[in-house]
Amino acid sequence: MAKLMDIDELADYLRLKKQTIYNWLHQSRISGIKVGGVWRFERKEIDNWLKSRRRASIDLKSGEKQ
Repeated sequence: MAKLMDIDELADYLRLKKQTIYNWLHQSRISGIKVGGVWRFERKEIDNWLKSRRRASIDLKSGEKQ
């Protein structure tokens, strides 16, 4: 079974405030699922999201140099 994190664990993992994560959820910048009224996040999906953000910033930087 996939490792699910709650909002506190995700905030610690990303070193962000919980409010930032709630804002991102509201803005659809990050996705999660609600189980019993509590937000849960699959660690693998979060890691993939982080990798995609890194690629996007690398692409942006390389475009700026041209």
